[in-house]
Amino acid sequence: MPDTSDFKNGLTIEMDNDVYQIIEFQHVKPGKGGAFVRTKLKKLTTGQVIDKTFRAGESIEMARVERYTVQYLYSLDDDYIFMNNETFEQITITADQLGDQVKFLKDNSDVMIISHGEKILGVELPDTIEVIITQTDPGLKGDTASGGSKPAVIETGATITVPLFVNEGDKIRVDTRSAKYLERVK
Repeated sequence: MPDTSDFKNGLTIEMDNDVYQIIEFQHVKPGKGGAFVRTKLKKLTTGQVIDKTFRAGESIEMARVERYTVQYLYSLDDDYIFMNNETFEQITITADQLGDQVKFLKDNSDVMIISHGEKILGVELPDTIEVIITQTDPGLKGDTASGGSKPAVIETGATITVPLFVNEGDKIRVDTRSAKYLERVK
C-alpha cells in the first residue's frame, strides 16, 4: 500500500470519496514530535484547492485517472460535444464540468479529458492557443511609451487584455491557464 513517502506533484489520490491531485507537498521534520507532510490538493471534480497535513508514513489510496485526447466539435445550449479520436464516440460535457475553460474552446481543437472510472472529472486545454482578434478598439497613435493595454474579443468570444499595438484581425497566442496575451503570430 502506498504511503506519504510516494508523494510527488501531479499524483492523484482518493480521499473522502473524492479524487484529488497533489499540487505541491513538503516533508517536515520538526525538532520535537513526529514528521509530517504538508500538501496542497486540488479536488478534480470541482477545482477547489485545499491544504491537508498527513502524518509521515500514513497510508494513502491512489486513484487511477485516465487521460485521453478528444476533439471539440460544437456546443448545444449548455452542452459541449466532443469526439474521441480513437473510437469516434461522441461525448457530451456540460458547461459546469468545463468551468472557465469553456471560453477558450475552438471548433475542431484537441483537448485532454480526465476521467476516473466512468466519471469525467474535467478537461485540460493546451497551455497556449492561437486565436484571431475579432473586435478591439484601435490603439492611439503615438501612445506606445506608456505601454498601455486595451480589451479585445477573440474568436472564441472571450475578452482578454492586449497591448495597444494589437489590431482587429491579428492572430495572437494566448495562455489558457492565465487568460493572458503572449505574443502576435505571423
